[in-house]
Amino acid sequence: MKALNSFGFPVLRFNFRGTGLSEGEHDQGNGEVDDVRAAFDWLEAEFHLPLVFAGFSFGSAIGLRAACPDERVRAVIGVGTPVIPVAEATEEARVYTLDFLRECGKPKLFISGARDKFSPREKLEQLVAGVPEPKKVIFIEGADHFFEGRLREMRDAIEAWVKDAISSQPSAFR
Repeated sequence: MKALNSFGFPVLRFNFRGTGLSEGEHDQGNGEVDDVRAAFDWLEAEFHLPLVFAGFSFGSAIGLRAACPDERVRAVIGVGTPVIPVAEATEEARVYTLDFLRECGKPKLFISGARDKFSPREKLEQLVAGVPEPKKVIFIEGADHFFEGRLREMRDAIEAWVKDAISSQPSAFR
C-alpha cells in the first residue's frame, strides 16, 4: 500500500465478504472476485486513473483472477501468492487455480518470502516460468509468508519495480 501510494496511486484496502467487519459470507473465492471488481469500479469512478492491482496471499490469488482480464488494470502485483494448498485451522485446504495467468500479458510482479511455506521458491518459479512477459519474481531473503521483519525490503522491491514499469511504459500509467 505504501509503495504504490508513494507514486501517487490512490490505494484502496478492503476486507473480503465475511472478513472483519464486512458483510456477507466467505464464498470460496467466487464472490470475492466480484468484490475485487466492485473495488475496481469504485476506484475508476472516484479517481479516473489507470489501476495497478496488488494483493496479498488469498487477496493475491483472488485479485489476480479479477485483474488480469480487466482492461482498466495496467499492471499486477502478487505478494505471497499461494501456489500450494493453504490449510486454515477452521477450513478445508484452499487450493488456488492460477492457470489464467498464462493469458495475462500485463506487467506482473510476484514477491515472496524465501521462507514462505505457501509460496515456495521452486513452485513459484515454475508458475512464473509459464506466464508471458513482462514478469518478474523476487524472493525476500529471510522472510516468511507475512514478511515479518522484512516489510521494508518488500516495499523497496515494489517501489523499484513500479518505477521501472512506469519508466519503460509511461503511457500505460496515464
